[in-house]
Amino acid sequence: MPIDLLLFYAFAAMAISSALLLVNIRNTARALFLLFIVLFAMAGLYLFALADFVAITQILVYVGGVLILLIFAFMLSSKELLQDLQSVKQQFISLPNWQSIGLSLAFLGVMLYSFIRWAEEMPEWIVRAERKQSIILSTDNNIQALGFKFMTQYVLPFEVISIFLMMALIGAAHLSRKEENK
Repeated sequence: MPIDLLLFYAFAAMAISSALLLVNIRNTARALFLLFIVLFAMAGLYLFALADFVAITQILVYVGGVLILLIFAFMLSSKELLQDLQSVKQQFISLPNWQSIGLSLAFLGVMLYSFIRWAEEMPEWIVRAERKQSIILSTDNNIQALGFKFMTQYVLPFEVISIFLMMALIGAAHLSRKEENK
């Protein structure tokens, strides 16, 4: 099996399984961290769709902005939400620890396998891009072109994202607000 196909299936399985766990979990803190995994897996899938900019934007805007705001709002909210996290037994060998160790080892295995395979032979889509000379180099000046694209062709999605971030900030502020005792 080619490495790019293996990585695609790994990202897809990670996104689907984390999303299914996300909608079925009752613990808010664990749901936020599962959302973190889903967003990263989706960024990996965007890379396979050759949407590099969308993948980087996914990580910067959603993971770096919205999700961090949600985590801060969760941490600043009432302490009752944190009680169920602290009530978990502090044993090393428990089911959630073994799941996380298994997931970490599987992810490490995929990374090592991909590193070894890419050292032997580059994937076909990278070779094609090198032949067409459509690879973006670090010396290329794409900031100006990106700015023009943002303010002309992609002005509506750019504004929608800014409104979404503002709504997330307002929601985080609302969640972190202390309620008065009546």
